[in-house]
Amino acid sequence: MSADRNANRNDEALKDASTPVGTAPVGIDELLERVRAGYDRIGPAEAATAAEAGALLVDIRYAALRDRDGLIPGALVVERNELEWRLDPRGSHRATEAVGHDLRIVVICNEGYASSLAVASLRQLGLHRATDLIGGFQAWRAAGLPVASV
Repeated sequence: MSADRNANRNDEALKDASTPVGTAPVGIDELLERVRAGYDRIGPAEAATAAEAGALLVDIRYAALRDRDGLIPGALVVERNELEWRLDPRGSHRATEAVGHDLRIVVICNEGYASSLAVASLRQLGLHRATDLIGGFQAWRAAGLPVASV
């Protein structure tokens, strides 16, 4: 078998291994639409009210954005690549705030895209009350809600 045919066969095997059986690959816009259809997202005012009622606001923005734009007072800062480990109530590296699967969690990214994918992952861990902020931190700030300097 030629090297080109071998390479094509390997590429197909990799593609097949990363795509669940019976599922066609989707683009990011369709994936976001599918993910968001599974839960109710909330706006800035509702997120602030949820925090007052005990919900955990979780800021997953990277450090440069937090340094530039500030922080939401009281929000738990967790880098996106650590989120599942820090919020899994059964995890060995969980944050002290990750007290149980019934905890209301509002994930906040910069503009409300990455947070939706993060919520999907948290819900797979059994955090069934996880949601995200429509428009992310930028919507929070635009709504005139509190922001602290870093």
